[in-house]
Amino acid sequence: MNEWSPAQIREAQMAGLKAFEGLTGKALEGFQRLLDLNAQTMKSTLALARDSAEKALSGKDSQGFTNLQAEFIQPAADNLLAYQRQLYDIMSATRAEFEKVAEAQYAASKLEWQSLFDKMLSNAPSGLEGQLAAWQQVVGATHTFYETVQSTARQVTQVAESSFESAANEASKGVRQRAK
Repeated sequence: MNEWSPAQIREAQMAGLKAFEGLTGKALEGFQRLLDLNAQTMKSTLALARDSAEKALSGKDSQGFTNLQAEFIQPAADNLLAYQRQLYDIMSATRAEFEKVAEAQYAASKLEWQSLFDKMLSNAPSGLEGQLAAWQQVVGATHTFYETVQSTARQVTQVAESSFESAANEASKGVRQRAK
């Protein structure tokens, strides 16, 4: 059976480190975007609260205060929906980056396994070809199963994204109608 050379082991380790570095960088980018979103949301919320407080303190009667509450609800709801959409976008983008890396690693691994099996089949002692071919079929079935699961997961994600957009739009309409 073929053994891995030190150069091949080093190359595999470097590929793993590179993938880990890429994933860590993508995770940090997503975290940075989340921090920026939270800081932006905090600033806009504080500004909205300050404006509302100033208007409330300058109000002269209870009717003006009631109208002020209605004026405050709509922008607050819009800000909440905008925050949720941006948060979802950040999470989706980060997930998509992780999927790209995982798919690339999967494709490389699949090629390496196929190459290994081909070498094993060509160098196998007589009588073992059948067992190695059966093993290769099992691995092929596993790859097919993984690809099917991956395709199903993509479809589920698309349905979830569509449902989220519909729910966000309906919530926004409902808040606007109540504010009127």
